[in-house]
Amino acid sequence: MIDFRLKVFCSVAHNLSFTKASKELYVSQPAISKHIQELETEYSTRLFERMGTHITLTPEGELLLSHAEKILKQYKQLDFEMNLLSQQHIGELRLGASTTIAQYVLPAYLATFQQKFKQIKLSLINGNTRDIEKALEEHRIDLGLIEGCSRQNYLHYTPFMRDELVCITSTRSRLAQYDEITVDELRKLPLVIRESGSGSLEVLEKALALHQLKLAQLNIIMQMGTTEGIKRFLYNTDSVGVVSIQAVSSDIAEGRLKVIDISDFNCEREFCFVQNAGQTGGVESDFMRYIMRKY
Repeated sequence: MIDFRLKVFCSVAHNLSFTKASKELYVSQPAISKHIQELETEYSTRLFERMGTHITLTPEGELLLSHAEKILKQYKQLDFEMNLLSQQHIGELRLGASTTIAQYVLPAYLATFQQKFKQIKLSLINGNTRDIEKALEEHRIDLGLIEGCSRQNYLHYTPFMRDELVCITSTRSRLAQYDEITVDELRKLPLVIRESGSGSLEVLEKALALHQLKLAQLNIIMQMGTTEGIKRFLYNTDSVGVVSIQAVSSDIAEGRLKVIDISDFNCEREFCFVQNAGQTGGVESDFMRYIMRKY
């Protein structure tokens, strides 16, 4: 029922690439070009400016995009509500999750959700918290799952799980002799942390601020874009890292990593669903209810 040309147009507009839209929609590039040409013919206007290998939206294209996104969203809601009448769960759900959630929390739940709702097509992208919020703003995903304290006034946040950041080191490190340290001792230890824009770093900064400390006062020897990278770095150095307990529980149980407690230092946070403000119902709500029943 959905006009596929609008879906093609939105994909090209968001990616600013016919090639990327082709890969995203599993449609040949000539077919993508044909759909765009048909829309341009129908409205007697150019929707994209072509500049060599680069394209940009024309003002007419910007106008069409604003309407097309609303139309496609309404189609999704219509499909969902019509299928509810016959107790079917059919649709598409594009998820985005910050790195820790995507790697360590979501996979098991995605597997069981898909087994239960086989006719719902799932996809998942991951990035840091700012990446996921941007993907929502650009309508590249329907629902985000993020870590950290970030709050944008155009987005709606729903907590679903508590998490704790812990200080860890390799059990082979000379620092494994410590069971507990003070915040002042942490300041002096060689430290590996996540990159700017990550929810983990944002939470760590807020926890440090309660002790009148800034990141610049720590002995940071490396910032890395993934928790897995931090873990592998720690396996081979005498240093500590601050990561989610979700990411290291198996490493601790198997004796590869050790938690070093930091006295009087609370570094907790909530994992949150995040949606565009005013967004309700649909497959997204089904997924949120499914996850929240687990906690």
